[in-house]
This record gives sequence, structure tokens and C-alpha cells, in this order.
Amino acid sequence: MLKCKEVVQRADALVDGTPLSLGERLALRTHLMICRHCRRYVRQLDALTEHLRHQAPDAPLGDDQVDAILARLPRRPS
Repeated sequence: MLKCKEVVQRADALVDGTPLSLGERLALRTHLMICRHCRRYVRQLDALTEHLRHQAPDAPLGDDQVDAILARLPRRPS
């Protein structure tokens, strides 16, 4: 079974639709069914990716825009 660190490393491929082998997809899905923290991370990554796709697809984002997006993401409690 994958560890959380390995899921984080592969999450961008999952969100972007990059082709993964059957074994990789099954391992990721299995881990996500069990780990709520990784599920939350993948949902946030997916939401951020979608937002950026619809924001300004042809223009790069400025530092202020990136900071504003990051400020809207929920923070992990200390």
C-alpha cells in the first residue's frame, strides 16, 4: 500500500488525467478510500487546478493572484 508521501507525489498525475498504470491507479484509489487527509489534499489540488484553468488560461498568474488563491484554501490546524 502507498504511503501518504507517495500519494502526494502522484496526486498531480491523478488530477491532471496523466495516464497511470492499472496498478498505480488501484494503489492510489485504495489509499484514498482509507486516508481522509489524502482525500482532502487531492480535492484541494483538484479545486485549485480547476480554478486556475478557468481563471486566465492564456496569461500567467501574478504573485498577488497566487497569494489570493492560497489564502482561500483551508489551513491545517496547528
